[in-house]
Amino acid sequence: MEPVEAGRSRAVLAGASRRWVRGLPWALAFVLSVALLPTTIVVLTADYGLNGAVAGGLAVAQAAPLLLAVVRPLQAWYVVFLGDVAGALALLSVDFEERLLWPFPPMELVGYVGLCLALGLRERRRTLVLVWLATAAANVGLGFAAPHGFGARELLFTILGGVALLLGGVLRDRYEVQRRLAEQENISEAERGRRTLLEERARIARELHDVVAHHMSVITVQADTAEYRLRALPPDVREEFTSIASTARESLGEMRRLLGVLRNEEAHGELVPQPGLAQIGQLVEATARTVGPVEFSPCEAEVPEAVGLSAYRIVQEALANVVRHAPGAATRVSLSVDGPVGDGDDPDDRAGGDGGGRGERLTVLVVNGPPPRPRDGPLEVGGTGHGLVGMRERVRLVGGTLDVGPLPAGGFRVAAHLPLTEKDFT
Repeated sequence: MEPVEAGRSRAVLAGASRRWVRGLPWALAFVLSVALLPTTIVVLTADYGLNGAVAGGLAVAQAAPLLLAVVRPLQAWYVVFLGDVAGALALLSVDFEERLLWPFPPMELVGYVGLCLALGLRERRRTLVLVWLATAAANVGLGFAAPHGFGARELLFTILGGVALLLGGVLRDRYEVQRRLAEQENISEAERGRRTLLEERARIARELHDVVAHHMSVITVQADTAEYRLRALPPDVREEFTSIASTARESLGEMRRLLGVLRNEEAHGELVPQPGLAQIGQLVEATARTVGPVEFSPCEAEVPEAVGLSAYRIVQEALANVVRHAPGAATRVSLSVDGPVGDGDDPDDRAGGDGGGRGERLTVLVVNGPPPRPRDGPLEVGGTGHGLVGMRERVRLVGGTLDVGPLPAGGFRVAAHLPLTEKDFT
């Protein structure tokens, strides 16, 4: 059941996801054509007494187009409808028993119902209404020439055709609603992912400002006080220090103006000093009070502030996932400084940077096992909104690698490798 606006040459149910559903219209059309073609000839000749050649021509006109109905149901309807009306007029030329159905024998009813169902699955509502009106007009019009009277059973052609048209239209509309809902969900999911990415990047930019602003302020103060701290500075050197201080102040001003665009009314708490490796222990303790004991292996190494901040945020998000999805699970947090860690050639495990075996790296490892008992749902319905997207952005920021995924025995593993040397940031 593809959209009405789709290409008219496509088969009915061509948009179905399952192969057997896509082949079902062809199978039904073939069975109807093969069954109705000889049946129509036999019934028209043996029961109604119609000439064999005429019966054969009518049978072909009424049954063969059912195969065309799979691809072009409206065109097939023109042929079948005219064949059915012609057959009713042809039966007026013979004397048949009153018990036999007229103007449309049973085999014509079966074929026409199948055709109307294909029309309902494919055509617009306006077309379906016009088809039913034409069907009713022909049925009632032929009733005035009925050889044995005209009653309710002679209206089966109109009634059953209308039911088939209505059923097909309802199924098509239901499919359209489901398809549009699925498309909207995909669009919404993509928008949520994009919004999460932008929010995390904005948050990183705000935090980097707080990190870099400190160093820029130190540069400004040192350059401004150089002439007082260092004696006998040549005039050109003094002017150079003055220029450095002025440039640093301008840079700070530009950063603050840009930060004003990124900050919002809810971001006041982010003005405090940014956390690093030293604060991860406090984060682990807070998590342990919520979900139970957490094994922690700290690292006392001096690392760049951007690396420490990224490590803190990665551990924060990983522990938040433990609280939400595996409360009570055995959890281990490990920080260590080691040498190069592989080539980072796997694109699925990399968050950015070339990571190609250069310099020392900080390894951040958060591993949790399966929860001790299954839960009906997560402990928290809503999270921070960052998740793996935020982790990857953090790692990309410093040119490291990220490896995340479920464990074979249950649980989850987050491993980030963050470069410590300045050349690895390039």
